[in-house]
Amino acid sequence: MSSVLVIDDKDSMRKMLAQTLIEEGYEVETAPNGGAGIKLARQRSFDLVLTDLKMPEMTGLEVLKSVKEMDVDTAVIVMTAFGTIEDAVDAMRKGAYDFISKPFQTEHLSVLIQKALENRRLQAENSLLREELLQNVAFSDIIGSDPKMKEVSRLIHKVANSDTTTLITGESGVGKELFARAVHSLSPRRERPYVTINCAAIPAELLENELFGSERGAFTGAVARKIGKFEIADSGTIFLDEIGDMALPLQAKLLRVLQEKTIERLGGSKSIKIDVRVVAATNNDLAELIQKKRFREDLFYRLSVFPIQIPPLRDRLGDVSALGAYFLDKFCREMNKSPKSFSKDALAQLEKYHWPGNVRELENTIERAVILAEGKKITPEHLAIRLQRTDEIQLREGAGLKEIAAHAQMVTERGAIIRVLKQVRGNKRKCAKALKIDYTTLFDKIRKYEIKPEEML
Repeated sequence: MSSVLVIDDKDSMRKMLAQTLIEEGYEVETAPNGGAGIKLARQRSFDLVLTDLKMPEMTGLEVLKSVKEMDVDTAVIVMTAFGTIEDAVDAMRKGAYDFISKPFQTEHLSVLIQKALENRRLQAENSLLREELLQNVAFSDIIGSDPKMKEVSRLIHKVANSDTTTLITGESGVGKELFARAVHSLSPRRERPYVTINCAAIPAELLENELFGSERGAFTGAVARKIGKFEIADSGTIFLDEIGDMALPLQAKLLRVLQEKTIERLGGSKSIKIDVRVVAATNNDLAELIQKKRFREDLFYRLSVFPIQIPPLRDRLGDVSALGAYFLDKFCREMNKSPKSFSKDALAQLEKYHWPGNVRELENTIERAVILAEGKKITPEHLAIRLQRTDEIQLREGAGLKEIAAHAQMVTERGAIIRVLKQVRGNKRKCAKALKIDYTTLFDKIRKYEIKPEEML
């Protein structure tokens, strides 16, 4: 049952409208003036508000404004007497669904209310469908069923609806820019500008001009005013990629912008108010940079209100086949090639590889394979990747303590197993007993560490 709030200062009109609408199956409440009506609207929501235009103390236009501030989807119909049509048209410009001139026939009002409520229902359905579409689009290039990726997706959805500053961290190639765009696409700012800037790709002396803009004559060559990225992103989102590479003097200026919500163009003296949601990303360890005095601690805390860590591809190898299939289909379509699939050996190689370059390396690998492949199958030869032996795997630059510990354990365990196996001349049962592990565990480790028969003797 749809609910209707009737607001009119004339008792006879109010009672007549209420009775008519109740007989037509609506749930109706009435108010003798705008103030009383707004009080009712704050206590509960209504599908439609029917208000007189000319009332003492609070006009119908003021009612319209207050109702729309509480719930923009509430339909409002304005009733107006002869001679106030211009005001009624003005009400429609401000969000009213329609107006009806007094005196009117109740049948006419009934049809108008039905149309308004149907329009409200369609708008709600469209909004829901648009929301579902945006969510699908936002994550269309983000593939993964691994629990770590599901958690990242949950966090993205959680923070998107707020204006909270978000810091996305992860190794190079994990797709931080995709997640940044997802934050914007799922946010209330989705229809507003989304502006990106790579802080590592622009020299420090030019980055300030790119971010904040400049006035004419601010420096040699500044022959015209330049609008910076923050101004362009006003009411939307700015993505500051590779924030860890920003120079310290500029970090101080960025901190002031985040605190005061204002900017000043180079060479200017006027503070410009901005409304921008900031998403930043880095592949650097900012805590380490802070210790080295290369990143401001106060800026770090301002940026990392809501941190999100994107896991490297090697920590979610179960997603490699799905990602590989996605890129394979993408590049076959882009290159106008017939559909292809991975051979069993090629898929096994993809899933076994360490992927130091993460998703970006996988994407480049598949693109090259599609170019090379002539038939319907992608084979290991097309992938052109070399699986390293366990004893060849080196720690990547910037590895964390967990990765260092895991690598050290691997090297130590492999060395100990080979040493004991040689002592017992390759007898695995004696080796397992000496190492105080069961035979199955030893066999699994021999396979995991790719210990060859010649290394056991």
